[in-house]
Amino acid sequence: MKKSKIFVGCIAGVMALTACSDRMDYNEYVLRDREEIIQTFERVGGFMTDIYNHFDYDYGQYYSGALLGSASDESQYATMGNEIEDFYNGSWSPTNAKSTIWNDMYEGIAVCNVVLDDFQNLTFDDLELNSDYLQQLYRYNNYKWEARYARAYFYFVLARQYGGVPLVTHNQSYDITNSLPRESSDSIFQFIIDECNFIEDSIIVDYSDMGAMDMGANETGRADRLAVIALKARAALYWASPLFNPDGDQERYHMAALYSKQLIDEATARGKHLAADYESLWATDNFNNPDIMCEIIFGRRIYGSESGGTSNTFESYNYPVGIEGGVGGNCPTQNLVDAYEFASGANAGMRPDQLDNFDPDSLYYDNRDPRFYVTIAKNGDVQWPSYNTNPLQTYYGGLHAEPLTGGTPTGYYVKKLCHTAIDLSSNSRYTADRHTWLTFRLGEFYLNYAEAMFRYTGSAYTTTSDLPMSAAEALNYTRNRVGMPNVPGDLSADAFWAKYKNERMVELAFEGHRFWDVRRWREASEYFTSIDEMKLTLNADGTVTGNRTSVSRQWNDRMYLFPIPQTERMKNPNLSQNPGW
Repeated sequence: MKKSKIFVGCIAGVMALTACSDRMDYNEYVLRDREEIIQTFERVGGFMTDIYNHFDYDYGQYYSGALLGSASDESQYATMGNEIEDFYNGSWSPTNAKSTIWNDMYEGIAVCNVVLDDFQNLTFDDLELNSDYLQQLYRYNNYKWEARYARAYFYFVLARQYGGVPLVTHNQSYDITNSLPRESSDSIFQFIIDECNFIEDSIIVDYSDMGAMDMGANETGRADRLAVIALKARAALYWASPLFNPDGDQERYHMAALYSKQLIDEATARGKHLAADYESLWATDNFNNPDIMCEIIFGRRIYGSESGGTSNTFESYNYPVGIEGGVGGNCPTQNLVDAYEFASGANAGMRPDQLDNFDPDSLYYDNRDPRFYVTIAKNGDVQWPSYNTNPLQTYYGGLHAEPLTGGTPTGYYVKKLCHTAIDLSSNSRYTADRHTWLTFRLGEFYLNYAEAMFRYTGSAYTTTSDLPMSAAEALNYTRNRVGMPNVPGDLSADAFWAKYKNERMVELAFEGHRFWDVRRWREASEYFTSIDEMKLTLNADGTVTGNRTSVSRQWNDRMYLFPIPQTERMKNPNLSQNPGW
């Protein structure tokens, strides 16, 4: 575990104290020591802004283009030999520990602790006569709450991945930090929830509406009260789940449901609701368009190296092979395709594999959940991406298929999260734009509430005096948004749990949930031991037929938690290893 010093390369920008914007526009500069930092609003704000650079996201940057979804049953990475395969081919170990998150989160925690211990109670008296002094001091005084929120979030990411970890809450010497033992996962989750309960009444309620405190442009990229409640609610659900709750403490589910209800109620009171257009949630203007912002609780802005800080990272990894700039990337599995139910008619609300006459090799592409068509690119799709002039040919020998290197092994490419207007051809003038990773959005919390409520009451339809919405009612919110029918009113507990998991897989596909959800449910032996691919063939008569194939993957229960990196245990002999590693 490294301890960040004040002598660091820090990131500053228009989000610093002297100016603000509704985007984070980062520029690098070097801070030399505490005394130099505290001389100006800009330098303190720059140090604070660096915290936001440590918030996690998954556009494939950790594993050479592969998403964690490709280590789950969501997708298969198209190019063999990608390090994502280590998760399921036996190469994962304490010496190959996938430790980027460990390092990033503890570096972020160290920056938070510096802000909290070394940059408090500043008044910047030399700037007192500036016209915006009160506004800037107001923003500065909120930094401690943002730092405590970020630190709690970083501990959630660590607990999700490792269980219990060392708890560092002060800027302290390297020797002290590297002698700390691991706290229990219970202690870490309790710390996160306690921090959120303390912070939520102090942090700025809504950066997008500062009322009488004129702060200039909106600062919607920063954490506010709803972001704090969202973290508390998600952490509580994880803590209640079987991986972290082996004794089945039902009160944890009760609290998780209450916290999700708090988030939903307060978001609704602020005018938030599910966006009418599901696809638009990942559009380049999602933080400027009120029809999309209505659902977003907190997002991590992504700025790349292209002009103006824009990026095309996700598109360059995931556009189909066979078009200029496309390399294949994360290809949705048939498992995910099967999860999209029929939208209407006699089979409405049913998965294809629930049909009496189900044929596993048939291509059921018509009349599916609308989310299918904006998440998954399939054979025959036109103008995907927009500059591709040929319909997608994902059958063997097609323009966008095997045996080309990077040709989809599953029969599909990913659409969701891609900005189709980005053109990667050599003569393009629109090669990149702005992306935002949606850390928290309202749709997740209707699902979180449904899960916690169902697990607490044991029924899809029961309500209580403090939880007046049933699990089934909550689940219907995400379904109704896209025109899917309500869940039936007579499902058994097992049938509802299956319906819930299916809805969660569809609604949150490629948003970084599936890899962790199956783990916290301890259901990996059911979902992560194989994936299905659909091998397509073009017939002489022009029709395309499928052949479902199953690909085995390795699973061992030790993989529910990551191994503690061996390098960290060498530095800190008090770090115990996770079971089985």
